[in-house]
Amino acid sequence: MKYVYSNYKLSENDISTIENKLMKIEIVKSLTDNFEAHSHQTENGIEFWFARDLQHLLGYTKWDNFINVVSKAKTACEVSENQTIDHFADIGKMVQLGSGSQREIQDIMLTRFACYLIAQNGDPKKEQIAFAQNYFALQTRKFELIEQRIKNWERLIVRQKLSLSEKELSSLIYEKTGSDRNFGIIRSKGDKALFGYSTQQMKNKLNVPKGRALADFLPTITIKAKDFATEITIFNISDKNLITENTISNEHIKNNSGVRKLLLERGIKPEKLPPEEDVKKLERRVNSEKKKISKNPDKLNEE
Repeated sequence: MKYVYSNYKLSENDISTIENKLMKIEIVKSLTDNFEAHSHQTENGIEFWFARDLQHLLGYTKWDNFINVVSKAKTACEVSENQTIDHFADIGKMVQLGSGSQREIQDIMLTRFACYLIAQNGDPKKEQIAFAQNYFALQTRKFELIEQRIKNWERLIVRQKLSLSEKELSSLIYEKTGSDRNFGIIRSKGDKALFGYSTQQMKNKLNVPKGRALADFLPTITIKAKDFATEITIFNISDKNLITENTISNEHIKNNSGVRKLLLERGIKPEKLPPEEDVKKLERRVNSEKKKISKNPDKLNEE
């Protein structure tokens, strides 16, 4: 038998192939809807699934069999140097019995990563397991991409904030001392107090290109540290009516020394942190990605 659509003829095999593909699409859509419908969020916005729900989504009829898979997933979590307690949280849950009474049963709150590990340790012959392995792998990857984009945006924002703070400090120093050369001198003294090296020494240490700002290659935590010390200096110049290069330098040195002490107490040595990507390159890439995603929101899933 032949079916005619416009001028193109489809054989029974063609139709069967199309029907199978459509059926698979429907199955994937159904499974996706089921997995997403059973996801929950904590008050902090952390996505999670209940193990009892995941058990049925993955096609396990017996809890004991499913727990064996969960145990393997916990081992895999430990091997990957992640804390199981961060991804597998044991809880008790009340369920309704046929008699109308209630009893408490064991359950587990699972993060997306935990679900991914469970799927990876499940029976790949199960259609639901095969789907879950891909589903949570893609979801985890998408989350990682979003997380990285947030970190990139944060670094760009704090760098812009430092630029504004340093412009304000530069104007204030010129207003108080009458010299536009004093800002560079004072900033370098502040860097020496923060890093143990002058601005130029830090540039050499991090291989910063000639003519580029040191802060363009610093990690976010260090940019924030510089900005915090700069803001304190700006405040105290006006509050203490500092009007000479020497008094402002001493103030800036004191503030950067204080920030350095705080970092060291937290185990962070700012001069030991490796350089990060050039902020200008990062900004171009982030803006390019933003345009691509705005044109095609699904682009995120393809990366």
